[in-house]
Amino acid sequence: MFDKILIANRGEIACRVIRTARRMGIRTVAVHSEADARAMHVQMADEAVCIGPAPVGESYLRGDVILEVAKRTGAQAVHPGYGFLSENAAFAAACAEAGVVFIGPPIEAIRVMGSKAESKRVMSQADVPLVPGYHGEAQDFATLSAEAERIGYPVLVKASAGGGGKGMRVVRSAGELADAVAGAQREAKAAFGDDSLLLEKYLGRPRHVEIQVFADTHGNAVYLFERDCSVQRRHQKVIEEAPAPNLPDEIRRRMGEAAVAAAKAVNYVGAGTVEFLYEDGGFYFIEMNTRLQVEHPVTEMITGLDLVEWQLRVAAGGELPLRQDQLTRRGHAFEARLYAEDPQREFLPAIGRLVHLKPPAETAHVRVDTGVRQGDEVTMFYDPMIAKLIVWDEDRDAALRRLRVALSQYEVVGVTTNVGFLGAIAGHPAFRAVELDTGFIERHRADLLPPPAAVPDRGLAVAALAVLLRRRAETKAAPRAAGDPNSPWLFANGWRLNEETHYDLRLMDGETAREVTLHFRPDGYEVAVDGGAPLAATGIALADGVLTGSIGGAKVRATVVQQGLDLTILSEGAVWRLKLDDPSARAAEQEGGSGRLTAPMPGTVVRVLVEPGQAVEAGAPLMLLEAMKMEHTIKAPAAGTVSAVNFAAGDQVSEGVDLLVLDIAEG
Repeated sequence: MFDKILIANRGEIACRVIRTARRMGIRTVAVHSEADARAMHVQMADEAVCIGPAPVGESYLRGDVILEVAKRTGAQAVHPGYGFLSENAAFAAACAEAGVVFIGPPIEAIRVMGSKAESKRVMSQADVPLVPGYHGEAQDFATLSAEAERIGYPVLVKASAGGGGKGMRVVRSAGELADAVAGAQREAKAAFGDDSLLLEKYLGRPRHVEIQVFADTHGNAVYLFERDCSVQRRHQKVIEEAPAPNLPDEIRRRMGEAAVAAAKAVNYVGAGTVEFLYEDGGFYFIEMNTRLQVEHPVTEMITGLDLVEWQLRVAAGGELPLRQDQLTRRGHAFEARLYAEDPQREFLPAIGRLVHLKPPAETAHVRVDTGVRQGDEVTMFYDPMIAKLIVWDEDRDAALRRLRVALSQYEVVGVTTNVGFLGAIAGHPAFRAVELDTGFIERHRADLLPPPAAVPDRGLAVAALAVLLRRRAETKAAPRAAGDPNSPWLFANGWRLNEETHYDLRLMDGETAREVTLHFRPDGYEVAVDGGAPLAATGIALADGVLTGSIGGAKVRATVVQQGLDLTILSEGAVWRLKLDDPSARAAEQEGGSGRLTAPMPGTVVRVLVEPGQAVEAGAPLMLLEAMKMEHTIKAPAAGTVSAVNFAAGDQVSEGVDLLVLDIAEG
């Protein structure tokens, strides 16, 4: 067994590998970009080496630099994780040449399975069932048109290289083929440098079922059951589960045996995933991923095995720990991918600082694989995954209940996430009823992505009470700090001369102003929202950002996070965002008349719209930033004169840096 390995990856992937290596007594070397210098995987590893700037092409994809670090640190093997260099045949070959073990399959297996067309030719020879299609080398339109007619419409046009849905089109009639082919070729050429295509019969409502396979250098190969990955958006998996529900046992066995045959056809070694489409009792090979998959934890949960440990043992020359007849599964598991992204904006990635991050507690039933902590940044440079939430229980219904509860307990503030979207899927009647196929999300889009709703009165009451209690605590702290324990301000109980005791707040719910009045009562408060009937609030307390008590006769427990004037309320899976409309606080933020305008996120300056000395009105656009393919306009908070412009078009900026300085006009 190895004494030391290098992990050529980052984030939750590297953390996942480090945990197993540490348990096995293997020392680890982390590599990191400049942007990841304080990342979780860097702190977890025994050693860490910076390999370049933030862009992956200058750091995590520099195989030559990574191998130099492996030799310098004495690492005997490189674990590529999943993604980056994990399916790069040239990197695997470079490892072999350098005398460093590549913890992955043979070079030729990576090469063959990396080509959709070639892999399907090999699978056909191995009698692995394929979707009817065309995988030939001739790429002229006449050939493609004739093959589409032979297959029968609708057909799927796919890029032979790459994945992720790029270069893929559904063609429902002959008249659509020419435009689809041209578009797919352009997209494939831009994404992969290869415009070759293949054609497949388009299946109407297939399920995406994949088989986990493992093989060693001693001729042993097994399948570790299956996972259902049908819930996808734009061909990207969202929620996975194991085993695949409502799949006949005979199909499970035949699919597993076909997956092992696929692995043996390319002399496979290590962990791999053979993916199939399943429809109406038939299954068809799609592709083989020559690495460990993101969703491997659900297989671990139902088998009780550590697949990274298996990888390390096989790469070190050992035999598979178990044979096929020794493998068993128990219970049911789900994995939900929690991303920093905005489902309401076509799932555009979101970036920013994780101001508040509280995952559900890990137990025998709940597992959280993550590579970030509270205070870390989700940047423009890398995949915006926050965590993989994995749950297990004795059967699917019980596991699904655990998933819904765990999602409702996951608290993230600072970036927009898909946690509500995941909760909507987990709670959807069709998902509970196993009405699954790859079109699930699009078919139920209206249910899963309803228009944003107004914050309910209960949410506004929670926000207002939290603001009040925080201000009362600050009011009490000031005279205590000044050494005046008898100050009347310590009471801060809402008393006003000749006036009923109450507290007024104005909160912005998007563009809508909401009025909240808090009336002080001997046993608590009454909260009136927008002039409506008051809600009784009793037993209200705020500790460590969590507000508890009773509002309107119902128990409440909500986390309230305040960032300047922004309020985020998290309660039982709901996330409500409000802004405190506080003129005095806004005035204080202007720091005595000087407006320091900072970058709200890391990005690139697209345009500078003003120059020093220029007078501007309130709301005037001053600068455009771009991050993660989104533009953000920096606007003047008030009328004034630009006194400094610190960046030019094309400059990269970090979150929080001063972009411009605006002298606010008096009066």
